[in-house]
Amino acid sequence: MSGAPAPLLDVRDLSKSFGGVRALDRVSLTVDRGEVVGVIGPNGAGKTTLFNVLCGLAPNGGQIVFKGEDVTGLASHQICHRGIARTFQLTRPFVELSILDNVAAAVLFGQRHDGAMSLREARDRAGAILTEVKLDRRPASLAGDLLFAERRRLELARAVATEPELLLLDEVMAGLTVAEAQDMVEILEKLRRERQLTLLDIEHVMKVVMAICDRIVVLNYGEKLCEGRPAEVAAHQAVIDAYLGTERAGG
Repeated sequence: MSGAPAPLLDVRDLSKSFGGVRALDRVSLTVDRGEVVGVIGPNGAGKTTLFNVLCGLAPNGGQIVFKGEDVTGLASHQICHRGIARTFQLTRPFVELSILDNVAAAVLFGQRHDGAMSLREARDRAGAILTEVKLDRRPASLAGDLLFAERRRLELARAVATEPELLLLDEVMAGLTVAEAQDMVEILEKLRRERQLTLLDIEHVMKVVMAICDRIVVLNYGEKLCEGRPAEVAAHQAVIDAYLGTERAGG
């Protein structure tokens, strides 16, 4: 008898320390193909460190298996070429390049074979991606002239341009208005559906987490506190005490 399919991402007892601070303490989690898994927790819980280790920062212990391959400690470009991409909380586009060329550069970086694509082809692909993230109105404008919400979408476009199977989203909703966040949710849902993306999403906006995530993993002081379906996690007393209580009390 054949069992359930192996997860797309399998994180096993991952640990990372900085000096005497244990940022991750034997964290384990899985992400199945096609899932949206949220990662939540208070500031300093280890969420961004988890993403950094998944994308090439060497851990102190544990294992990362992606599509059945041990990718623990591979360089960031090797991780990218295997199909994992991420966004960053702080967007750092090439401000003196056009919006189009920012994405075209990511297209070329994500190519699995050197010399496989010309700059013209990369720009064509970049233009299509800009349409997907609703940034296609002025592709020749400098990235440095973008508004905050537009920079968020450019960051997403650059990650998508590497053609990932697993996309790590590091607080893509942070700083957005309600309308801008709803627009981002719609973009993500369309990208997920049309590109068959699997998402691992660090997020503080709980309405978004509850709406789009299939499962949620909660970190606290570098340890996995719990995981489960959104309703289960929201009702977990340890989660309420560690993270959700303050938000609930404040409405």
